[in-house]
Amino acid sequence: MKAFDDAIADRVDIINLSFGQPAGTEFEFSRNPIAIGAFHAVEKGIFVVASAGNDGPAPESVVNVAPWMFTVGATTIDRDIETHIPLGGNKLIKGGGIGFSNLKKSPVYPLADSVSVKLDSEFVFDGPASDCEQDTLDERKVRGKIIVCDHLNDDISIETRLNEVKKKGGIGFILSMPDDELITAPKMGSFPGAVITQGDGIKIRAYINSTRNPVATILPTVSVDKFKPAPAMAFFSSRGPTYNTRNLLKLDIAAPGTAILAAWRTDDAEVTRSGQKPPLFNIESGTSLACPHVSAIVATLKSRNPSWSPSAIRSAIMTTAFQQSNLKSPMLDSLYGEYLATPYDFGAGVATMYGPLKPGLVYETEITDYLQFLCSTGYNTSTIKLILKTLPNNFSCRANSSDDSVSNMNYPSIAVSLSKERETKKVTRTLTRIGDEESLYTATITTPDALRVRVSPNKLKFTSKTKKLSYQVSFKAMSREREFFGSITWSNGKNKIRSPFVASFW
Repeated sequence: MKAFDDAIADRVDIINLSFGQPAGTEFEFSRNPIAIGAFHAVEKGIFVVASAGNDGPAPESVVNVAPWMFTVGATTIDRDIETHIPLGGNKLIKGGGIGFSNLKKSPVYPLADSVSVKLDSEFVFDGPASDCEQDTLDERKVRGKIIVCDHLNDDISIETRLNEVKKKGGIGFILSMPDDELITAPKMGSFPGAVITQGDGIKIRAYINSTRNPVATILPTVSVDKFKPAPAMAFFSSRGPTYNTRNLLKLDIAAPGTAILAAWRTDDAEVTRSGQKPPLFNIESGTSLACPHVSAIVATLKSRNPSWSPSAIRSAIMTTAFQQSNLKSPMLDSLYGEYLATPYDFGAGVATMYGPLKPGLVYETEITDYLQFLCSTGYNTSTIKLILKTLPNNFSCRANSSDDSVSNMNYPSIAVSLSKERETKKVTRTLTRIGDEESLYTATITTPDALRVRVSPNKLKFTSKTKKLSYQVSFKAMSREREFFGSITWSNGKNKIRSPFVASFW
């Protein structure tokens, strides 16, 4: 709270929150210092960007879900970091991780599976040895070899496994791990090392078992540009829906957050190579890295449009986001995933720099909208004052406030809850024209066959005297499915203003 107060006193324009509580432990809003501090900032016109969390891909893991915060998830990028592993017999495995191997380029080094070099002890079992746990490998068997280890126990770090191989005299380290985790580009330091998919782990072990003298080497890491498909959602990025209400679609937006080159503190000995000065940069992954990308876009928009409100900037970014990879196909929910990403994974999509500069129309959300949101989620004016001590004049909770009322908050995305088939739910949105251009916008609806969606009116004509226009959306499910995803896009032939929606049974 003190940090928020200091930032407000310093009259900053943007607050970047690259942190949050773990999924499932987030306090309700009146006891949540992050939500309260962010509310005070937004009330002063300060834009608050917050990380969605790194507890994905579990559903309902997204944090920092207050509607006055801009919640950011993480995607992959089109640069792949690869560490190649040549095997005997002209075989090549394309691994990952960051290492500075000094081994020969030819595969001349003995290669062994970790279980085959475990200690001969009744207290050392195959499982821990396969994981290369501390004090499980036999120095006499390991010395001079490249060792293949597994990633079975999440409580054991890569460093622990690598150090067990290194300590026992190994000359190289290969770790077979869950496929998606390769995107984070784990660091091996100066010791020759690489990470591989579990499928490639099977291939390497098959090679080891096919020959009397298996050999390999590990090459220095290389960077591969224009990698496809990209972006995809990062496996670790927290997912929706929100844990406390389905009628607010969170997260809001996604941005690059895997293997990001970032400025780094200069006294970190752990990332310093022997005989060299500490690096000024490091490669890291997480929604904490995605968050500053969005903050930079916000800063650009704010500098060019100082009169825009935080909600107008949020709307401009969300309604111009994209949802396709560089293969011109829908984004995947993870790099090695089988499923398409949904708004629960990326919100409105991936933020761009060019689209928000001229959004055409925006959804403005007022402070009173946020207060009515709190009323709709069960707060009264007394509990709201725990968040905002001084309420606007004549403010009171509406008599009919309920969870359904949240759907009518003038937010760039839409979420509605359904209780039975063929039930109609209606929500209202208001669009504000940006600039002086008169124009006619027409609505296009993308929806599953089993969900009937209608927009009324389906045309909005903005004139010199008409800056704000409202429309109503009705939803009717013809069958009972857990969620229906879709979008509503307003276009005048020049601008496209896209709002994702989800209609869910729960």
